[in-house]
Amino acid sequence: MGRRFDHLGDVEVFVTVAEKGSMTDAAVALSTTPSVLSRAITRLETRLGAQLMRRTTRRLNLTDAGRAYLDQARNAFFLIDDAERAIQGQEGAHLKGRIRLSVPTTYGHYRLPAALEGFARAYPEVQIELSIANRNVDLVAEGYDLAIRLGPLQDSGLVGRKLEDAPLRLVASSDYLDRAGTPKTIEDLADHRCLPFVMPSTGRCAPWLFRAGERDIDWTPSGRVHVYDDVLGVVSLAEAGLGICQSYDFIVRDRIAQGRLVEILEYASGRTRPFSILFAPHRRLSAATRALIDFLTTDSAVRAWEGAS
Repeated sequence: MGRRFDHLGDVEVFVTVAEKGSMTDAAVALSTTPSVLSRAITRLETRLGAQLMRRTTRRLNLTDAGRAYLDQARNAFFLIDDAERAIQGQEGAHLKGRIRLSVPTTYGHYRLPAALEGFARAYPEVQIELSIANRNVDLVAEGYDLAIRLGPLQDSGLVGRKLEDAPLRLVASSDYLDRAGTPKTIEDLADHRCLPFVMPSTGRCAPWLFRAGERDIDWTPSGRVHVYDDVLGVVSLAEAGLGICQSYDFIVRDRIAQGRLVEILEYASGRTRPFSILFAPHRRLSAATRALIDFLTTDSAVRAWEGAS
């Protein structure tokens, strides 16, 4: 009996070429030549009896059959990958495997390192591939196992577990306050230079969250300088004396203790924003991935964060 799937190498070539968009880029990724890849795709098309790509000297276009086959081939490779990672490291303390994790810059720089250090000591043979960027990755299409995201869980088809509700603080530099005066009420902020962050998902300024007595207030800042893409930028600008910003306690607490920033309107503090860890419900989680989720959502991570503070 012959091998049923001896053409999987050609399928992998097709998927890589389709994702890279050119034979040349795919050849670099696979450490081979464009001519070798072209022959592999021709063999696959002959086997299937259908044209998968229209190839010209400048570009590649998938046919309808090619797009349908690409979706199914990706799913098949995801299943193989999931099966391998589910088997890896089911021996307790000798857990092995690879985890791809996407996190925003706030969490990636200020919250996650201490927790990952604790996880690495507990599971030294688990490899973590970490992407720190302020964009919402497509977990399935881009092959990520987990993503940490800010805000309430949306109806995105993903499963989420809350990591924490992060307290917010309103801050400015002492130099700025000496020049402009210290606001005493939320209404006073309208007369000050505020440093709003523009949310990439909506193009709107993120509201500042306050609590006055029993009442929650969402106040939208406006200012001459708007920060896009990197929410940490508002803290740097505030520290340089350009105005007032609202940020997370875990980012500004050391700067306040060192005198680089001053907290203002403390009477209106107390609001938080949630951070959650997300994963696709239909993908089988490897033992290593489940261990990381459990580690980050239990008091193990809390102890790591407190120890790093």
